[in-house]
Amino acid sequence: MTERPVLYLVVCAAGPAEHIDELVDLLIADGWQVCMIVSPTAAPWLDRAALQDKTGYLVRVEWRMPGDPEPHPPADVVVAAPVTFNTVTKWALGINDTLALGVLNESLGAGLPILAFPHVKAELAAHPAYAAHVAVLRGAGVAVADGRVLSPAHGPSRWSAVIEAVRMARRS
Repeated sequence: MTERPVLYLVVCAAGPAEHIDELVDLLIADGWQVCMIVSPTAAPWLDRAALQDKTGYLVRVEWRMPGDPEPHPPADVVVAAPVTFNTVTKWALGINDTLALGVLNESLGAGLPILAFPHVKAELAAHPAYAAHVAVLRGAGVAVADGRVLSPAHGPSRWSAVIEAVRMARRS
C-alpha cells in the first residue's frame, strides 16, 4: 500500500496533450502519485524524460515483455485526458491494440473508477457511432465528461474540470 493514492493518467493525441505537464503538476500538488500511459501517437508530442522526472515513474507507451516487472504500482483511479474519438470508439468495442487501450480495458474490467475527458472535433462527435460508444462506456461505469471541457481557449484552467472530478472520485 502506498502513502499517496495512485492515479493512472492515460494521454491520447489531442491538442490538450501538449500541456499535460500542467495537469501532472496539479495532480501531484493534490497528493497523487501519477503514472502516465501515453498513446503511440501522443508520445512524440511529449517530453517523456521531463515527465518521468516529474512523476518518478516511467512514461509508458509500449507493452512490457513477459516476465518483466510491472513498472507502475496498482492504480486507485484512472483518468483518460485528453481522450480521442479513436480511443473512445475502440475502448467501447474492447479493442486492445495499444498499451493505453489495454490499461483502459483492464481498468474497466477491474472496476476501478475511471474518468474520461474527450477532446473530439465536432464533426467526429456528430458521427453516429460516437454517442453510442460514449453510452457504452457510461453504462459500464466510466464517468465521461460532456463537451470539450479541455478547450485550449481555457488556458491552464482547462484542467479544473479534471481536478474537480478526481477530487470527487477520491471522496467516494
